[in-house]
Amino acid sequence: MSDRMTGMSFDQLMNWVTEELENHGTLFGLHRAYKAPEETLTIFGRDLETPIGPAAGPNSQLAQNIAASYYAGSRFFELKTVQIMDGDELAACVNKPCIKADDEAYNCEWSTELYVPQAQDEYIKAWFLLSFMAKEYGLGSMDGFQFNISVGYDLEGIKSEKVNTFIESMKNAADTETFKVCKQYLLDHVSEFKHVTAEDIEAIRPDICNSVTLSTLHGCPPQEIERIATYLLTEKRLNTFIKCNPTLLGYEFARETLDKMGYDYIAFGRFHFEDDLQYVDAVPMLQRLIKLSGEMGLEFGVKITNTFPVDVKAGELPSEEMYMSGKSLYPLSISLAAKLSREFDGKLRISYSGGADAFNIDRIVGCGIWPVTVATTILKPGGYQRLQQMADSLEAMGVGEFKGIDVAALNKLAEDAITDAHHVKPAKLPASRKSNETVPLLDCYTAPCQDGCPIHQEIPTYVALAGEGKYEEALKVILNRNALPFMTGTICSHPCQGYCTRNFYEKSVQIRNTKLECAEQAMDAIIDCVSVTGDYSGSVAVVGGGPAGMAAAYYLARLGAKVTIYEKRERLGGVVSAIIPNFRIDDSVIAKDAALLEKLGVKVLYNTEAPAVDVLKKEYDSVILAVGAYKRGELKLEGGEAQNALAFLEDYNRTNGKMAIGKNVVVIGGGNTAMDTARAAKRCDGVEHVYLVYRRTKRYMPADEHELVLAVEDGVEFRELLAPEKLENGQLICRVMKLGELDASGRAGIVETDETVAVPADRVIAAVGEKVPTDFYEANGLQVDDRGRVKVSPTLESSVENVYVIGDGLYGPSIVVKAMAQAITAAEAICGREISGSCDIAADPASIYAKKGILAEPGDKPESERCLGCSTVCENCVDVCPNRANISIKVPGMAKAQVIHVDYMCNECGNCKSFCPYASAPYLDKFTLFAKEADMADSKNDGFAVIDKEAVTAKIRFFGKETTWTKGQESSVPFGLLKVIEAVCADYSYLLP
Repeated sequence: MSDRMTGMSFDQLMNWVTEELENHGTLFGLHRAYKAPEETLTIFGRDLETPIGPAAGPNSQLAQNIAASYYAGSRFFELKTVQIMDGDELAACVNKPCIKADDEAYNCEWSTELYVPQAQDEYIKAWFLLSFMAKEYGLGSMDGFQFNISVGYDLEGIKSEKVNTFIESMKNAADTETFKVCKQYLLDHVSEFKHVTAEDIEAIRPDICNSVTLSTLHGCPPQEIERIATYLLTEKRLNTFIKCNPTLLGYEFARETLDKMGYDYIAFGRFHFEDDLQYVDAVPMLQRLIKLSGEMGLEFGVKITNTFPVDVKAGELPSEEMYMSGKSLYPLSISLAAKLSREFDGKLRISYSGGADAFNIDRIVGCGIWPVTVATTILKPGGYQRLQQMADSLEAMGVGEFKGIDVAALNKLAEDAITDAHHVKPAKLPASRKSNETVPLLDCYTAPCQDGCPIHQEIPTYVALAGEGKYEEALKVILNRNALPFMTGTICSHPCQGYCTRNFYEKSVQIRNTKLECAEQAMDAIIDCVSVTGDYSGSVAVVGGGPAGMAAAYYLARLGAKVTIYEKRERLGGVVSAIIPNFRIDDSVIAKDAALLEKLGVKVLYNTEAPAVDVLKKEYDSVILAVGAYKRGELKLEGGEAQNALAFLEDYNRTNGKMAIGKNVVVIGGGNTAMDTARAAKRCDGVEHVYLVYRRTKRYMPADEHELVLAVEDGVEFRELLAPEKLENGQLICRVMKLGELDASGRAGIVETDETVAVPADRVIAAVGEKVPTDFYEANGLQVDDRGRVKVSPTLESSVENVYVIGDGLYGPSIVVKAMAQAITAAEAICGREISGSCDIAADPASIYAKKGILAEPGDKPESERCLGCSTVCENCVDVCPNRANISIKVPGMAKAQVIHVDYMCNECGNCKSFCPYASAPYLDKFTLFAKEADMADSKNDGFAVIDKEAVTAKIRFFGKETTWTKGQESSVPFGLLKVIEAVCADYSYLLP
């Protein structure tokens, strides 16, 4: 596969736009168009319908990128930077993949990868395309948008014939061949248009651009920057912005700010801060250029920001240095804007980029800062469509002409940025949201939440039903696979939410809360509908009435089994009842789930130790051991021993927290149990301080983000980077640790120091984990491995026939929903059938497309309004590709749309890899359309090159085997892939260059 993009001819672009809109109602995959208001702004002496658009970068390098951006709401386009180095020479310097934008963003690419004349052609084609779209589709005025060229990086290069020709052509393109070709094409086809007339076409202005943004390399001397800006103003007579870098803020400010906001892992040194333009030099330079521009009758300002270079530490990209952008760049960029505005009393014009999105665009522009260009936000799921919300927001607020910057408002915005939840890094780094599966060539749409749920609940379906107020139907869907809706709705660690695509927007859909809402609203109404649905007639003993045992009993009884639970305590719930603090979940909640077992006829023997396995086997057809990991770990310290956390929590629940444990309590550990322990200790009488000691920082604690945040909110005092060593005179003596280098997974190592600290400790409690009951298994004749864990088959059957092991006692402490998944596996093995069929209901695609790109926090509206229905429509790879190289097509006879990859539009930036829910990169792994056979030979992708569109003849590669096929012939290639090729030729022929 080549990483070189190929621009489309203007006639192909026009065919694509007109045919896609007419036949499919979309434009380059976008489903909603922004129609500009009649009121316009003015900048550089020209109209501007809305002051936003793509920053010079991946979203403004090809004509289709610019057209997609315009359709979604852009009207100011900062075209991708051109410089003297271009084409193959530049491509050799850019490592691929070059973009990683799954949270804060990084890139290691800079100017256009096209040759400068090719870039010029793309921009001229885009100019005509937008002019046509504006009038033909009623999107705005043909003069309502502006192009802003970006050039770099030194005066010699800018003066070169190549770049100089580009600048002059963009100033007036009338004599360029591309301008003439585009104009003639429109005139030749004017009879086909509904609204565009010959007069409109003749009126398309050739002076495409009268403004420029200057980009310089890091370390460029101030004298050189001023010389270039002077040249652009005086010789080229262009309204000019100079890109300014946050390094103007100084190393200490940048480091302290990012550390405070949770970006302490982002590594950068002092070099760029010392080598780049200095603030003391920048101010007088800007003053001189402001004066000069005034004398020239031109506008001048700064573009914030240029780039913020950071080190590659965890293999983020294949380079040594990369450029940071997005949410982490915002506090630096807006702080620099505030600093310069104070310096110039609000009179310095600022063009802004650096973490702008729908959450802050109104405040940025409201301060008088515009135009605003974006990159990171539109590189995320929702893609270009995110621009529409920003444009709508600005239209609603009303943007006035530039009369200066509101310095006080901007200072407040910069101050708020440091604590803004949309920009502060969460305490825990997000885990990978990818599955372990490879993306299929066909029918790849999948719901990551459902895939990430150990019991694979039909989450999008019940969330949608709940949103419609159909709680009874929603709960029936939940109970289809979930035996414990109240328990999981209350304390489940919700791995589903970690996989939710909505995380790439703002926050996950609140799936757990929705489940609990359904259970609370509908259980009384539907419990009588809970009944036996299977015909299995065997008997099963379940040893242990915790979540695993309760779930197994539910599934077995529903399939028809006669089930008896042996529970040694006086109530069901196991660890959830006895150990999890009652302020998180109490026995009344567990009892509601237990009522389901009663309804299904499950017999529960309370306060009863189960007989030995061999005794149970004589009475029951099968036995399930769900005994838990009840062997408690110990932490011995020099000078004393720490109390076991589970013993403490059990005492806490039994006494309702009426325990004398001293004023200062130390909890050792960083998992969920440690958080529960610390929060419970805070609630004990007489406790003044609870210190949580862990040898790494919060970021590397194994606890769930939600549990960690709750501990912080409860006032638990985290003592990070401490390793406990001994108890001495009411103090816990700890070794101070420091974080080492990050490994490839992003986890930091730890290194001991020579320093120790003392933590006050009237009581030390250790959450050091529990152990599986090896002795119990061995006593009952079950084989165990060298780690003391029982040996089981894939169905969880032990070495003793018809005896199964599930829950924490199998592999050690885990989460409730994983125990339920094991219960399903065992129940299905025993009964010889699946516990249930699918309750999935496909969503309405139109309703999903209406949500794409819209940022919306959880709030008063149902969560169904935020759910993106990924099992019906995923298209993350389609959304995030700046070049539109991943295409969703409708194939006759297939229920779901299919995604293909278009080779000639791709430069292997790798952005789609970050957001595909599979362990795949769509640009490498999806069925690929090649422009010609030679391109196919240059790639290893499975895919096809159309040889004859009319006859539907194509060369196909499938699993590495190449064949030539014509419609109607037999083929070893799957029928669905052949139908994809037919659909491309019949309904998407504009994809074929």
